[in-house]
Amino acid sequence: MDVAHDVLSTIFAVMAIPMLAYFIAINTSYLALIALASRHFAKHIRRSSFTGERSMAASPLTPGISVLMPAYNEETVIVASVRSVIDLRYPDHEVIVVNDGSTDATLQALIDTFGLVRDDREHPVRVPVRGRIRQVWVSAGGEFDLTVIDKENSGRSDSLNAGLRFAERDLVVMVDADSLIDPDALLKVSKPFADDPENTVATGGVVRAVNGCLVNRGRVVDVGMPKQLLAKIQVVEYLRAFLLGRTGWSQLNALVLISGAFGMFRRDILLEVGGLDADSIGEDFELVMRIHRLMRRSKRPYRVTFVAEPVSWTEVPSTMRVLARQRRRWHRGLWEVLWKYRGMTFNPRYGAVGMVALPFYWAFELIAPLLELVGLILVPLGLAFGLVDPGYGLLFLLVSYAYGFFVTLAALVVEEASFHRYDRWRDLGSCIWAALAENLGYRQLTAIWRLQGWWAALRGTKQEWGVMTRAGFLEEPVSAGAVSR
Repeated sequence: MDVAHDVLSTIFAVMAIPMLAYFIAINTSYLALIALASRHFAKHIRRSSFTGERSMAASPLTPGISVLMPAYNEETVIVASVRSVIDLRYPDHEVIVVNDGSTDATLQALIDTFGLVRDDREHPVRVPVRGRIRQVWVSAGGEFDLTVIDKENSGRSDSLNAGLRFAERDLVVMVDADSLIDPDALLKVSKPFADDPENTVATGGVVRAVNGCLVNRGRVVDVGMPKQLLAKIQVVEYLRAFLLGRTGWSQLNALVLISGAFGMFRRDILLEVGGLDADSIGEDFELVMRIHRLMRRSKRPYRVTFVAEPVSWTEVPSTMRVLARQRRRWHRGLWEVLWKYRGMTFNPRYGAVGMVALPFYWAFELIAPLLELVGLILVPLGLAFGLVDPGYGLLFLLVSYAYGFFVTLAALVVEEASFHRYDRWRDLGSCIWAALAENLGYRQLTAIWRLQGWWAALRGTKQEWGVMTRAGFLEEPVSAGAVSR
């Protein structure tokens, strides 16, 4: 008993102050990113009337876009997702769906809905693809600029590489099959390319949860909060991470992560880096890091930009089992990419990416769940053994959780003041409740799952993607007089 007491006493003597300092630093860093984002939003709103989107929509000189959409067992959402992309307001865009060996009716739903016919033409081999391409389908009569590639199952990254082979436009957008895109999203996310075509190499857009929203013919027509608390908390998470965190990094010219659910890239740059890494779990993160490394080593001026207005709506996990698998995979991907590009960390050759962004991800994204769980174990033990002053225990809770709750509220205020997505007070109330409930078990569970993913990577355990169970979109009832296409 005395030995355990002495060990705990030593641990607390060493870790008490550094642990408090760590949680102050991480929450203050997030608050700083939110401040950068809010400053950018204020400028953006003042200039929103002069963006020239109408001219872009009508101009024949607007660069063409190839939209790549990998799909695996997405029969419940695939038609709505494809229709939402086909109907986007953009003068020249093609849609390329890659059916990654689905075992459900994903392919047949596309063939029946869009009247597809076989295409036997040969296409250039631009990037390597592992999965054998079995058949290519196109729209009969050219009614839709839609291509569907049916291939053997080989994973999301390899499917995107297959789509890249067939892409003919100057810009490439990668979207998920469980996503819906706002009508003007392509115009907005491509604006940095139109403003600075020489230097802009990639842009990312906001991803938000579609759970609880009303959908009509592939469009979100009413934004609402989901009924499930699990999904509500993820709404708040996405808002904090995508809209505000990545906007802040973009202002520092140190954006290292563009979500695979909605990212745009110059096709020539994608081909130059050889497409996506089919072996990477965090393929979206890895791709952006490879682009940073390429451009820095070749000493070419470039920008990777986050655009806060474009919105891609995605269905977030509605069960603990699926959410756990997703978070394990995300953290495992984070570790693998950080380790792969460890030579860029604290390397001035890579500018703000190497000196600011990567150290932040190491210290505050990768290690955070470990220190959080350590604190949650040590502080109660210290209180039980009389080694921790109750004032310190209260201070730890305030710094790690109350401060984090304040940061989330600040993010909600900035988002609502800038974009006003929610029209109902009860939805805003749900956001605040979710921000509070996030600290009451959810954060602790996700910390455990993230550590499990990290540990699996360290042991070299094979990663299994598993199945993301879809509930499908909440469709608005079609009126009796409506005619569907």
